[in-house]
Amino acid sequence: MTDTRPLPRVFSSDNTAGTSPEIADAVARAVTGPALPYGADAVTGRVRDRLREIFETDVDVLIVSTGTAANALGLAALTPPWGSVLCHRDSHINNDECGAPEFYTAGAKLVPLDGRDAKIDPDLLRTAVRHKTGDVHSVEPSVVSVTQATETGAVLTPDELGTLATITRDAGLRLHMDGARFAGAVAALGRTPADLTWRAGVDLLSFGATKNGTMTADAIVVFDRALTPELSFRAKRAGQIAAKNRFHAAQLDAYLTDGLWLRNAAHANSMAARLRHGLNAVPGVEPLGTTDANILFCRLPQPVIEKLLADGFVFYHDRWEPGVVRLVTSFATTEDDIDDLLRAVGDATATGSR
Repeated sequence: MTDTRPLPRVFSSDNTAGTSPEIADAVARAVTGPALPYGADAVTGRVRDRLREIFETDVDVLIVSTGTAANALGLAALTPPWGSVLCHRDSHINNDECGAPEFYTAGAKLVPLDGRDAKIDPDLLRTAVRHKTGDVHSVEPSVVSVTQATETGAVLTPDELGTLATITRDAGLRLHMDGARFAGAVAALGRTPADLTWRAGVDLLSFGATKNGTMTADAIVVFDRALTPELSFRAKRAGQIAAKNRFHAAQLDAYLTDGLWLRNAAHANSMAARLRHGLNAVPGVEPLGTTDANILFCRLPQPVIEKLLADGFVFYHDRWEPGVVRLVTSFATTEDDIDDLLRAVGDATATGSR
């Protein structure tokens, strides 16, 4: 009999999960009655208030429909067309956004840097922020973009973030944070959102939510509010100020209510930790890097990969190097899902060793 379950065997991305029931209910409640358009509605105002409370400061908020829009528009407000964006080589903006940052900045160049666990190496950054500054023959270093949590599932500690922020600030650059999995980092570190953003020198945050329970809503959280007028015009030109913004806002309103965003993230993190613990006990399996949040990389024998794929498991493989796979958990992943995968890995490994 063919296994037709659509979700439990999918570990390719947290975008494959559905939405939290609380968020679906909030959207349903927003269906009836009139509301002012383009973000002038009461629900959007409530989201701004919630984020100001969460970040413990007076932020501006623009709700957008994708994380790519949040990153590209945010960076466009932080760098001139002749500027450069210093980022990690494995960052989402460098590898997975089809040139959107370059397009919306009108040509600013992404300059990739290396570093362990997809974190920018501070020594490399110290050199990069000064490279050819003032030279009209080269792009001008303008903004540093960090990712929290990183694309390999690690998190930037407050000390690590503070080091990068100090280098950035001392060079007169701006600091952008791609927070597609920001909730996962907050849940993993147990530090306040303020400690992990503006208190460390972050000017603008792409506040991700779709990977953690919303349907179609992410946000740009602006700590340097002088950026807001330009950012607002850019968002409108990009088609990212929705007429019926209340439906995006309803999602974020529920997401931020009663700690749902952190509960979802903590659950996704715990499922990844359960998976890593189980894989550590399987002979022939080599977990790689650090798993602080909900992404895990490991090395598997090729016959094991082929057997898992044949059994209906879905995950990314061979995008980095042969035998390396990425497994991602979500707020919807269950312990049974993890144990099902672990049994399959164990069985495939045992079969391959005979």
